[in-house]
Amino acid sequence: MRAFSSTRRPVRTAVTAALAAVALALTLTACTSANDDLVSQYQQGGGQGFISGDGRVQEIPVDQREAAVEFSGTAVDGSTVSSADYDDTVLVLNFWYAGCGPCRAEASTLEDTYQQVSPQGARFLGVNIYDGPEQATAFEKTYGITYPSLIAKEDADLKLAFADWTPLQSVPVTLVLDAQGRVAARFIGQIESGSILRTVIDDVLAEKS
Repeated sequence: MRAFSSTRRPVRTAVTAALAAVALALTLTACTSANDDLVSQYQQGGGQGFISGDGRVQEIPVDQREAAVEFSGTAVDGSTVSSADYDDTVLVLNFWYAGCGPCRAEASTLEDTYQQVSPQGARFLGVNIYDGPEQATAFEKTYGITYPSLIAKEDADLKLAFADWTPLQSVPVTLVLDAQGRVAARFIGQIESGSILRTVIDDVLAEKS
């Protein structure tokens, strides 16, 4: 596993963990943290939030990847899009919403990378977690996003499809799925380096050859 930065944390005592949680709450004002009971949160909904990019990138070796992610939802344009549409395709999933500052900051990086890798067969798909089609469309026009996005705000099944990999109440998060639909890499927070994203995608594309 390439370690662009560490994804492991030392074991903390209960007291240390509690202090860390308080510090995080004070530092990331207007953000919401990922709780263990994700399924319950997705069913009940939650407050808007975002997480600041800290450079964490987790790459998962081929022999350690879990089952394929299966999903189906309604795109901004009203069409139905599902994981079946991306069979045998490397797919980048970006979770976002229009009012998320880090999402706006990384928008051009995502679009530029999409343009670079699409000739090699990689695809991009956004998952908007809070907005309706009108807000999502306005965001796409403002930032020049040309790849599609799903609307997840009132789609519990769509949210649950990603429950193992991302707390949708805190974005942005970006997943890279391999050609078998398995998560091959996960970016936590804002993608600040298009070159790292491109390198990860190229690595996953190379697995097909």
